[in-house]
Amino acid sequence: MKILVVGGTRFFGIPMVNALLSAGHDVTIATRGNAKADFAGEVKSVVFDRTDSDSIKRALSGLEFDVIIDKIAYGSNDVKALLENVTCDRYIQMSSCSVYHEDHADIREEEFITKDHPLKWQDRLPDYPETKRNAERAALEFMDEASCTFVRYPVVLGENDYTGRLRFYVDHIRSGSPMYIDDCDRAMSFIHEKEAGEFIAYLADHPCDGAVNGCSNGVIKISEIIDYAEKKIGKTAILDAAGDAAPYNGLTDTLSFNTDKARGIGYTFSDLGDWIYGLLDNCNACSVLC
Repeated sequence: MKILVVGGTRFFGIPMVNALLSAGHDVTIATRGNAKADFAGEVKSVVFDRTDSDSIKRALSGLEFDVIIDKIAYGSNDVKALLENVTCDRYIQMSSCSVYHEDHADIREEEFITKDHPLKWQDRLPDYPETKRNAERAALEFMDEASCTFVRYPVVLGENDYTGRLRFYVDHIRSGSPMYIDDCDRAMSFIHEKEAGEFIAYLADHPCDGAVNGCSNGVIKISEIIDYAEKKIGKTAILDAAGDAAPYNGLTDTLSFNTDKARGIGYTFSDLGDWIYGLLDNCNACSVLC
């Protein structure tokens, strides 16, 4: 199939593109032209500003695609600028589990119904959850829901995570820097970068209508992350209300997501415990090297 990937040159976009290439797809990458990646195969490329409808129209004129994977849909106007200038049989949007309104365990896709959300044509907002809700809803102005897939992930972690969220804990323990954690016993789900990319690629060949959650099986408490890092480093974390605010503050309940829908199309996610501690070891090693 001919697949247009909007974004995809860093983090879990790289294993996603590599999986598409491995499956034999004809892949075109659309970027602003500032980033390049070493993919495991040949890809075509186009350059445009995804916030500029005219720029997209010029770049994609005469091109046709079976599938569009939109990895950087950050607002309804982003989606409008793209989909008013290109057609496809299936549109896969990288959304977010932040579209859900309440934190709790085993959140299901139907807890946020895309078509019921009131659409506002807006640029990227400081309110990230609302931005992503609008981005999902905007797609339905151009395509049937049966032709759209909205991939909802929790926090994505991995060796190439440029945000440094997991490493925050390791670095603070190693350096003896105080950190503020609002609830050490709050548990949450994650997904590994490789699986995050590969699942989206899987969806190109295994259509899934509407929203679909993706995350590793199981949850981990912040206290478990800290305990493991303390033992590996040989130091005790300094917890202080005046310390640096930890990345995962603000949860109101255990946060996990039901993946029955993904399993229904044949995809089984890994267990969180199979990789999270190895990733913490990697964070520790990087801290030593740095």
